[in-house]
Amino acid sequence: MPQITAQGKTIECESGANLRQVLLKNGIDLYNGGSTVINCHGLGTCGTCSVEIEGEVSPMEWREKTRLSLPPHNPEKSRRLACQVRVLGDIRVTKHSGFWGQDDAIQWE
Repeated sequence: MPQITAQGKTIECESGANLRQVLLKNGIDLYNGGSTVINCHGLGTCGTCSVEIEGEVSPMEWREKTRLSLPPHNPEKSRRLACQVRVLGDIRVTKHSGFWGQDDAIQWE
């Protein structure tokens, strides 16, 4: 079973599990500020669940590529949308500051 390290916790999940669902189920603060309330609930349209990921996850598909190519995101930054990511192996997740997690300062790792 893959392990996710995020916000000082290590969580196990099934291979192929949705990262957003696993993080929220385990009490990880995935959203910054008001985006806790104002988000797309996993549809991949708002971009507020953006995180940096090290490790083996599913490849990026069109919906995620499209959202991350629009402001305030920057496609050159190594961010992913947790709601669109499937966990395939052990990963380490870092959340950055900003409403959409778009800034460079680290919120948590």
